[in-house]
Amino acid sequence: MDNAMTDFHRIKRLPPYVFEQVNRIKAAARANGADIIDLGMGNPDLDAPKHVIAKLCETAGRPRTDRYSASKGIAGLRRAQAGYYQRRFGVSLNPDTQVVATLGSKEGFANMAQAITAPGDVVLVPNPSYPIHAFGFLMAGGVIRSVPAEPTPAMFPALERAMQHSIPKPVALVVCYPSNPTAYVAGLDFYKDLVAFAKKHELILLSDLAYAEVYFDGEPPPSVLQVPGAIDCTVEFTSLSKTYSMAGWRMGFAVGNQRLLAALTRVKSYLDYGAFTPIQVAATAALNGPDDCIHEMRSIYRKRRDALVDSFGKAGWKIPAPAASMFAWVPIPEKFRELGSLEFSKLLLEKSDVAVAPGIGFGEHGDEYVRIALVENEQRIRQAARNIRRFFDGADKTLHNVVPITTPTENPMAKAG
Repeated sequence: MDNAMTDFHRIKRLPPYVFEQVNRIKAAARANGADIIDLGMGNPDLDAPKHVIAKLCETAGRPRTDRYSASKGIAGLRRAQAGYYQRRFGVSLNPDTQVVATLGSKEGFANMAQAITAPGDVVLVPNPSYPIHAFGFLMAGGVIRSVPAEPTPAMFPALERAMQHSIPKPVALVVCYPSNPTAYVAGLDFYKDLVAFAKKHELILLSDLAYAEVYFDGEPPPSVLQVPGAIDCTVEFTSLSKTYSMAGWRMGFAVGNQRLLAALTRVKSYLDYGAFTPIQVAATAALNGPDDCIHEMRSIYRKRRDALVDSFGKAGWKIPAPAASMFAWVPIPEKFRELGSLEFSKLLLEKSDVAVAPGIGFGEHGDEYVRIALVENEQRIRQAARNIRRFFDGADKTLHNVVPITTPTENPMAKAG
């Protein structure tokens, strides 16, 4: 990294962006004519619903829609989000005080961190987890303490230890289920214990529910706000990015505790004027409109998941089938595990034209895994499996070409929480 850039205090707190290394190799390969099958970034390839696009086009260009919008979201959009929570989770929200529209859930999360974090505050974050869960707090001057990511009773002794051994006492706990990157799903019993733990220790509970509607097996994932009294200490973040394939529209929500949302609203009011009004109107149409597009999205991702598990399994790489999210969290094959996830991801790209996300990008506890996104069609997924099979079959002859294995001290994410 440029030395001039590392002089800045907040930039120094951020480790190198691991995914950029894979992206550079990917771009170079494409420039040389390679057909890269990109299963790296969770960037939905499906189209946004036609009725939502129609509402955007209808609204754009109308009088007054080009003006500054409402930072916390127009009233109709906040009412639509409250209506969604009532229908889907049976949770009643006041759209004026308990719903804030955000520029995607990522921006909402980062600005919530700005709102609640004092320099040196300790925040409990799962490891591995989506980068903004840790780095939003690091950029706000906080300190991260890693806790286990899997939503089982075994998490609670680890949380208790983290509370006992952190100075100062942690102020917040982050959770994300269905999880990015691990695809773990939490049940309501786990959330009841989590809320009880947060209340006992006076913690703010921040829940990322971006994948609420991307599930394949069994019951729809619950919201932590379904737990009685959870709203006393909880803010939950959702997004239209995956549900409606509207990732580039940047539309999400923070809902829950009135006091915490008032703080978020105050921060946002200084930083932005909200999303473009026609986007907010179109997002309202998405939330209030028919849900057959959601069923179709779910069906497409389910078929891709099944194609991934089947074809990669036949290629010699066993894929644990995710019950939800648009990702598989996959152990690196034994033969390549000592390389670590970054070098293995580079190797996979160079030898099989398949891009995946290295697990180390989600924290050091992800280094024996890669994340595979279901963002190519079934045919391309099966083609990726054929490419990988050829690479695996010839690996014994070609692995002497591999870049030397990095040592733990060289690991670019070793200091990331």
